[in-house]
Amino acid sequence: MNLPLTQEWDKIFPQSNKVDHRKVTFKNRYGITLAADLYTPKNARGKLPAIAVSGPFGAVKEQSSGLYAQTLAERGFITLAFDGSFTGESGGEPRNMASPDINTEDFSAAVDFLGSLDNVNRDEIGILGICGWGGFALNAAISDTRIKAVATSTMYDMTRVNAKGYNDSVDADARYKMKQEMNNNRWEASKNGYATLSPRNNLTADQINSETPKFMADYSEFYTTKRGFHPRAANSNPNGSWATTAMISMVNMPILQYAAEMRAPVLMVHGEKAHSRYFSEDAFKALGSKNKELYIVPGAYHTDLYDNTTGKIPFDKFEQFFKANLK
Repeated sequence: MNLPLTQEWDKIFPQSNKVDHRKVTFKNRYGITLAADLYTPKNARGKLPAIAVSGPFGAVKEQSSGLYAQTLAERGFITLAFDGSFTGESGGEPRNMASPDINTEDFSAAVDFLGSLDNVNRDEIGILGICGWGGFALNAAISDTRIKAVATSTMYDMTRVNAKGYNDSVDADARYKMKQEMNNNRWEASKNGYATLSPRNNLTADQINSETPKFMADYSEFYTTKRGFHPRAANSNPNGSWATTAMISMVNMPILQYAAEMRAPVLMVHGEKAHSRYFSEDAFKALGSKNKELYIVPGAYHTDLYDNTTGKIPFDKFEQFFKANLK
């Protein structure tokens, strides 16, 4: 599949003069063509360690994952920020669909691509997932033994939050009603190739008031303003977000079921004040890795780790982790 890729710089962050950048494509094992930005340290020589980056869930590579990838490339890694299947510039129909299996596979396909490059040491490949893609990154590293180190930032388990709600507040009866609603949506969605989109999933500034939860206001402030808006991101789209049937498998097919069998080194980073902090804390406890660390960023909220507006992304910590474990 030949994807139409935007060649001009359209990221939410400035381009670095310390790295070389180019657009690339590669396929996953389901035949979906993924679009990505490849960042390489300028004047790099020999084979280097590499890191594949994606997330947040509903974002695109022009947002947080690109910032992480470019910054880590400045620090000596070859990095790949990619759009997951069905989103951004990547292929896959219908658009804005999600799958715990395919999204996990996307990370392994990114490893396939990085390992095919002449300037990458295929024995030194790691991955980094942000927000919901943090959960998929952990899931991929449990499954794919080629992944030598995995890091997450402000991690969400999308299967847990979809099935159980925040703080596991949804019981079996409420979950059944939710499944009824999602599956009844299939009647109309199927007439439209399952391409029907749910309404926008972030509030506008005029909809926020004193009773709005802070994390919802924070999401809005990132995705709907100049700070983080990008027209290809499902979370920024004012006309619709995810496909109406996108979360069906998220409710019924939980990831991280074999967390105890994780052997790769793990770094999990989360904000002290993030509403989502419990996702990282619980996953960290479940992981079987002997080399694992949970690093809590003082004073940071969830979206503080989406970009570096508040200067709270601990890039030094990520650099040290990957340099220690990709060798």
